[in-house]
Amino acid sequence: MSLLDCFCTSRTQVESLRPEKQSETSTHQNLVDEPTLSLLPPSTRASEVICSTNVSHYELQVEIGRGFDNLTSVHLARHTPTGTLVTVKITNLENCTEERLKALQKAVILSHFFRHPNITTYWTVFTVGSWLWVISPFMAYGSASQLLRTYFPEGMSETLIRNILFGAVRGLNYLHQNGCIHRSIKASHILISGDGLVTLSGLSHLHSLVKHGQKHRAVYDFPQFSTSVQPWLSPELLRQDLHGYNVKSDIYSVGITACELASGQVPFQDMHRTQMLLQKLKGPPYSPLDISIFPQSESRMKISRSGVDSGIGESVHVSSGTRTVNSDRLQTPPSKTFSPAFLSLVQLCLQQDPEKR
Repeated sequence: MSLLDCFCTSRTQVESLRPEKQSETSTHQNLVDEPTLSLLPPSTRASEVICSTNVSHYELQVEIGRGFDNLTSVHLARHTPTGTLVTVKITNLENCTEERLKALQKAVILSHFFRHPNITTYWTVFTVGSWLWVISPFMAYGSASQLLRTYFPEGMSETLIRNILFGAVRGLNYLHQNGCIHRSIKASHILISGDGLVTLSGLSHLHSLVKHGQKHRAVYDFPQFSTSVQPWLSPELLRQDLHGYNVKSDIYSVGITACELASGQVPFQDMHRTQMLLQKLKGPPYSPLDISIFPQSESRMKISRSGVDSGIGESVHVSSGTRTVNSDRLQTPPSKTFSPAFLSLVQLCLQQDPEKR
């Protein structure tokens, strides 16, 4: 059974978050209880694709994040002629090295080359002096990592993880079919729109297996990754030997991302780089239950003997007045249940030998 088949069993729609109208419990419910996930690209559902290159047509509302190793500011903005909410990414090109400029150029070109509902779309790209402006559809939920930080600090249910990874893996499969390796799969590069569309972003590290009209079996290129990306990278990519790596390295990253979504923490994040490399290269396969790969806190998950996911509605019990001491994060239960099928899938993704993934 292919990796895609594992994620196709259930997919549901996600409704926009409106904190002023929804209780915390209903927010959890809306993330999993709606009907079929829409697979139409954002541009086909918007009243009008935004193509204006006039900077005065964009009213910046608030900065909602940073990206591209903190060189890019991400803003919620309003396209004033139509009133449409959009995402605006602004990068000062003068602060970018030649390597970074090439990565930006690659991401912009590829966003126009690829046409798939689960790959992030750029509507318009233009410059204002030394500043690069990229206009794209507004993803109301932001990234999966933002969802973790805000609503699921101790991890998501298996149902929600499946729904999110389903869209991400669809987009990843499209890239692989076109001979490309993503090389930066992680929760922060999985975006979710207000109507539930999941798209894959982070194309700046993408690498093509096709050179001079021929498709190669392996890649030997090692980009200038920041150390913060290394927890998601496969052993063979980090090892950089004569065997190289291929699209299977992305499957490893999917497994790490599944652990990240399940626990709310990034595996290996607090490990010294050398220890992390040794663990990946020689350690046994691990799972979301393996507390040794997570930062300082213990996992509180357990295996379901029935093989049925507890579901977000069942696994989260929140009264309207229940909050953490210093934040508005949703309380999660003392233990979560993951099916043997989910744990097996993660272990298959995280095999040291790429051919076994």
